[in-house]
Amino acid sequence: MRYRNLIKIAVKALSNNKTRAVLTMLGMIIGISSVIIIIALGKGTQESIKNEISSMGSNMIMVSPYRERRNGVRQSASSMQSLKTSDYEAIAKEATYVAKITPTVNASGQVINGSNNAPTTMYGANSDYLDIRMLKLKDGTMFTEADIKSAAKVCVVGQTVVDNLFTNGEDPIGKIIRFNSIPMKIIGVLEEKGSSTMGSDQDDLIIAPFTTVQKRILAIKHIQGITASAISEEYTQEAIDEITDILERTHKIRIGDEYDFEIRSMEEIMDTIDTVTGLLTTLLACIAGISLLVGGIGIMNIMYVSVTERIKEIGLRMSIGAKGIHILSQFLIEAIIVSLLGGIIGILFGWAISTVVGMILNLNTSIQMSSVLLSFGICTAIGVFFGWYPAQKAANLNPIDALRYE
Repeated sequence: MRYRNLIKIAVKALSNNKTRAVLTMLGMIIGISSVIIIIALGKGTQESIKNEISSMGSNMIMVSPYRERRNGVRQSASSMQSLKTSDYEAIAKEATYVAKITPTVNASGQVINGSNNAPTTMYGANSDYLDIRMLKLKDGTMFTEADIKSAAKVCVVGQTVVDNLFTNGEDPIGKIIRFNSIPMKIIGVLEEKGSSTMGSDQDDLIIAPFTTVQKRILAIKHIQGITASAISEEYTQEAIDEITDILERTHKIRIGDEYDFEIRSMEEIMDTIDTVTGLLTTLLACIAGISLLVGGIGIMNIMYVSVTERIKEIGLRMSIGAKGIHILSQFLIEAIIVSLLGGIIGILFGWAISTVVGMILNLNTSIQMSSVLLSFGICTAIGVFFGWYPAQKAANLNPIDALRYE
């Protein structure tokens, strides 16, 4: 069997009906490109979120009060009072796998400078907060332990706060601003981090001594959370176990009692996000893959038409010695060529569109080799599966009946 001749015959047959062949390939092109685009954007989104979380500190650990239910309503963590400054001090003193640690409190409000004002959030912490959250100072200095002990009215601000309050471009260092009604002196400005993947502004914040926020703004004695970093990402679980043991003791929690605190790590958050985005990407890819099924049905329909139109040609070939396997191979090759060409064009379209969309959305999209190999496999399978039955019908034709066909 000369497959080269069969391929030439198949190509010639398709070239004689270019419009029909292109329309047949359209379903494959749309299906393959859709699958590739969705997988590329899904992977790009996953990587972007991972990079953003890593930029916040991949070994970061967050301790918050357990949000219990009251009258069927789950309370907010900030309203719970189960964490004390003594808990933070015990962890800082005893935990060997913890590198940095800070108590945290926060308050939302209006920040004012003269006639300029804007809503923002003030975070209360200690000097370790910058290292834990991987923030850096662009100008000025960080507040000291003395500032924390005296609940000094000093703060470090993000670039968005500077842009909102100092519209004439003046140097904010040393200036007095008001957060709600409390005057605060700016002693430092943070480097810009820009917007997150979710669109939140990472530079719209104020950082002050936690005692200042605790006593002067919130008027509370408890802390709202504890943020720490493990000595390295590999020892995150060991650090969590140490913190849990210490808080069990300081909170006098007995075996079988419910914890009044929650501990989360960035690794857990990344795993959750990976699972969710992975499932969504797979679901959307499966939905897009339905068009591949539609494209396969289109190939089968066209092959049926092609067989019907060329019954006399089939009869003539069989009368001069062509066997059923030759006829079967000829039409099967036509179906495979249509599906493979549609797949190749679909891959090119998918690559181009995903690249453009990635640039627009600022995502680092990349064509996954697995999706390309899967595309070729699906194209070949569809060509064989949906082309087999029409090709088999052509191969089983009676030569005499085919020559008499009108």
